[in-house]
Amino acid sequence: MTLASRWRNASSERGSAPVEFVLVSVLVVTVVLGLVQLALALHVRNTLQDAASEGARWAALADSNAERGVARTRELITLAVGNQYAADISVRSVDWLGHPAVAVTVRATLPVVGLLGVPSGLEVTGHSSVEVGGK
Repeated sequence: MTLASRWRNASSERGSAPVEFVLVSVLVVTVVLGLVQLALALHVRNTLQDAASEGARWAALADSNAERGVARTRELITLAVGNQYAADISVRSVDWLGHPAVAVTVRATLPVVGLLGVPSGLEVTGHSSVEVGGK
């Protein structure tokens, strides 16, 4: 290989480093933002699940009622992720694993881009056995 052919091969590669950097950077930033969004969606889901379970425990207490369970669930969701996620909360009595129980269901937006997303795309339910008052 002559010096001239080496010079031609080297000069054909000139300017490719900035293009490669931009292409790889776009890919890396996209992957990182996707992971951050996934972490946010999982955080919201886990927070709603915990609030629904805690609300079910409150509603299942012997000296409590369904309204107190909804209020506790709404309070926890509002403190953690915002009031817009506490709009649709329902309580019902169920037979869970052969025992009387209370189920608290929360329907909320599934975050897709930041906190914006699919309305009612996320539904979680918390259960708790009903406490029986005794002497």
